[in-house]
Amino acid sequence: MAFQMSSRAIGHPAASAAPAAAGPVPRRRRRSLGLGKRRPYGWAIGPVLLLIAWSAGSAAGLIDPRSLPAPWTVVQTALDLISDGRLQDNLLVSLGRAGQGFAYGVVVAVTVALIAGLTRTGEYLFDGTIQLKRSIPSLALIPLLMLYLGIGEGMKISIIALSVFIPVYINLHAYLRAIDTRYIELADSLRLTRLQFILHVVLPGALPGLTLGLRFAVTSAWLALVVVEQINATSGIGYMINLAGSYGQINIVIVGIVVYAVLGFVSDATVRLIERKALSWRRTLSN
Repeated sequence: MAFQMSSRAIGHPAASAAPAAAGPVPRRRRRSLGLGKRRPYGWAIGPVLLLIAWSAGSAAGLIDPRSLPAPWTVVQTALDLISDGRLQDNLLVSLGRAGQGFAYGVVVAVTVALIAGLTRTGEYLFDGTIQLKRSIPSLALIPLLMLYLGIGEGMKISIIALSVFIPVYINLHAYLRAIDTRYIELADSLRLTRLQFILHVVLPGALPGLTLGLRFAVTSAWLALVVVEQINATSGIGYMINLAGSYGQINIVIVGIVVYAVLGFVSDATVRLIERKALSWRRTLSN
């Protein structure tokens, strides 16, 4: 009996060894290199935290209400401005100015970018001059345009259009010139016409540049609007802010600033939504 047990032990060395772990050792999961899981309404975290800090500071007396009124004071002021019609009237005027300037700037920028990006003649005629204009802030041209166009609506809309024109042109032109030459060779082999080449190859390839330029353009439009509405204006959010500042009504000034911030945020979010829909075929880090 002892012989059998010793033989069994000799035949199975593991029987006398320490018990081994049951099954393979689990491998540590490698962390993804991406941005992580998208959270619904994650974009609101930053603004909400800022609002909480503002409210807490005002409630604790850490923020002087003469320098920065409490959020509830600003909300009440906005409701008063809405009740007497001042806020919505000035807002409509500002939206009209920004919309006209934005539309004119985008149409001209896309047209000139296509001409300069797809033809050598267009490049020689336009690109050098536009690169010179790029180094000159559009707001620096206000005195010159006031001499040419006066101080009316034409000058204000022109400044907004110029501010929109540069970012749209620069980004679209850069993407037009960055189209892979293999696509051009493929279009040649398929004997596409010039129009077919532009519609099916050039424009889809340059669409990311256009949407990127539009994102910069909406921000530039609101920045230009803030300035031009304080130059001999009789209406608009900028005029309301300027008038309130003259009388020391800091709460109305804050309301106007918040309106500008909301307009900029909403317009940028709209362009980003259009970008996601139009470029849904792309797989990027943000996806």
